[in-house]
This record gives sequence, structure tokens and C-alpha cells, in this order.
Amino acid sequence: MTTVTAYAAPSATDPLVKTTIERREVGPKDVLIEIAYAGICHSDIHTVRGEWGPISYPQVVGHEIAGTVTAVGSEVTLHRVGDRVGVGCMVNSCRECENCLAGEEQYCLNGNTGTYASVDRDGTITQGGYSTHIVVVEDFVLRIPEAIPFEAAAPLLCAGITTYSPLAHWNAGPGKRVAVVGMGGLGHMAVKIAHAMGAEVTVLSQTLSKKDDGLRLGADHYYATSDAATFTELANTFDLIINTVSAVIDINAYLSLLRLNGTLVSVGAPAEPLPVQVFSLFGARRSFAGSGIGSIRETQEMLDFCAEHGIASEVEVIAGEQINEAYERVLRSDVRYRFVIDIATLA
Repeated sequence: MTTVTAYAAPSATDPLVKTTIERREVGPKDVLIEIAYAGICHSDIHTVRGEWGPISYPQVVGHEIAGTVTAVGSEVTLHRVGDRVGVGCMVNSCRECENCLAGEEQYCLNGNTGTYASVDRDGTITQGGYSTHIVVVEDFVLRIPEAIPFEAAAPLLCAGITTYSPLAHWNAGPGKRVAVVGMGGLGHMAVKIAHAMGAEVTVLSQTLSKKDDGLRLGADHYYATSDAATFTELANTFDLIINTVSAVIDINAYLSLLRLNGTLVSVGAPAEPLPVQVFSLFGARRSFAGSGIGSIRETQEMLDFCAEHGIASEVEVIAGEQINEAYERVLRSDVRYRFVIDIATLA
């Protein structure tokens, strides 16, 4: 085992603190990564505060990881020392079920192994990227193209793929009208990616405070959902709506904005249920769906797409000692648009 520095949550109610954790020794198929940057995702906050269920403490979170390979196991063929790499929301899966064999290991029928707060194959609890190093099996390590700045690449491993996957699956592109609910860490990536895919993009945000940013990042239209007239004006408009908000919203009101055969996909994950009236679906054969992260194959596809189209996250880089303050600012939506921890500040 190797001891590394990290920031961990000691309980559901205490602030994160600087500490040390143990990483396993590099096995034959493993890659050791020196982490340079780790993004802060709303999922991190939900997890450490126990809002998605009980977890084991102390817990290190962080599943938006960018770093450099510093050692590889004797059987590793996919990565070399010095490579720019990333790790997203999962670090393993069973590799044997129907979904894994189909290349959709994010939907592993036996449960994929999350980057943090998950039971690893050796029975230990996984610890995430708010740390100086991580050891990951080579098949779950991504290549970060040189064209993407390191600090802006980290959030792509969650916010990027979480929005890219449904946009690709539901065929966002020329001739499609796509709405993005929420203009935050996920939402700003959805805007950039949908625009690059060629769709007509509309942002639906509570206020117009980020309108200039939305239009700059690729939105064609921007509406305030606090204005009831928005739902009247945009009724029966969109082919696809990506809901990025991790809070309860009136899903039925948003379903009314879909045209015939349209789909509303939730990628934000509130702790509370989202009530749906079935009659909201009947009128135009509408669908309400959910989407998780993408597969490793699709995540690499997303990274390459972002590099080709000059897409990266809008980030605010912080030091480790600012993590707790950053959490409070995330909850106030006071970030444009993703906090990224400079892991060098943990030393």
C-alpha cells in the first residue's frame, strides 16, 4: 500500500479535512496516476452529505480526474508513463454481464465500481480524486488529447460525458431543437456540445442572469423559466430537452414543451422524487427518460469530439483549502461553471 495526501469527509455533517489515505500497490493491469486537477461535482456534495444514502467515512470524493501516468503494471498495453490521462465516474465493472459485453459497462447489471464510495473488487471502499494519486485498472483510464487544457479537461470526465451521452443517443444535430434546463456545470457543457453537434439550442434557466454567457457558449435562444409566459410561448417546440438540474422542478410543465415524439432526459439527480402525470406524456407521444454517464468507449469519443471542436469546461481553479467554501458556493449556484482543485496545493 502507498500513503497519499487527500481531502476527506469525516462524516455527513463535518467539513472536509486534509488527511492521508492508502492506495493499493500497482498490479499487473494497473496504472498509477499523479493527479493534477480534480473537478467538484454536485454529486460529490450529495454523496458526502449522505443525501443519496449511507456511505462509509472517512470518504474521499472526486470523479473528474486529470493527471499523468507515473507507473504501469507489467501487463499494461494501453497507457505509458508520461501519458496525459483521465478517470471519470467508474473504475471497474464485472466485464461479464450482457451490458458490459455490449460495451455499456456504465450500466453493468452487477453494478459498476464507482470511483468513490463504492465497493471495489477487492472489498475495499473506493476513494476518489481529491487526492494526489490514484491507482486504476488500465481499461478504465482515458486518454486526454493535447488540445484540451489539463485543468479544463477534468470536468469533461463527468459533466462532459453526462451531457454528451444523451445528446448523442437521442441524435441531437442539424434540424433538431434542443433545450437545456439549467445553466450550471452540466448545463454549460450541454450547450457547448449540442451547438457543436449542429442543433438549435435553447437555454431554460430560472433567470436571465447568465444569458450573455449562454449565448457566448453556443445557445441560440435563452429564456427565464420564472416567467410563466415562457411555457406558453415554447409549448410543443423541442425535440429533446436535457434537464441538468439537481433539484425538484415541475417536470410536467417542461414536458409540455416537447413536440410530437419528443423526449425529456434528466441527467441532474435530485434526492427527492420527480412526480410525473401520465397525461403529460399522452398528448404528443412524449417520453420522459434518464441517462447516466457514458461507457469508456463513448467517454473517449467525447474527449476526442471536444478536442476536435475546441470544447472545454469553463473552470475556476481553487486550492484544496477552499473546497468547503466551494461546496457552499455550488449550492448557491455561485460558480461559472465548474470548480477544479489544483491538486498540487494538497502537498
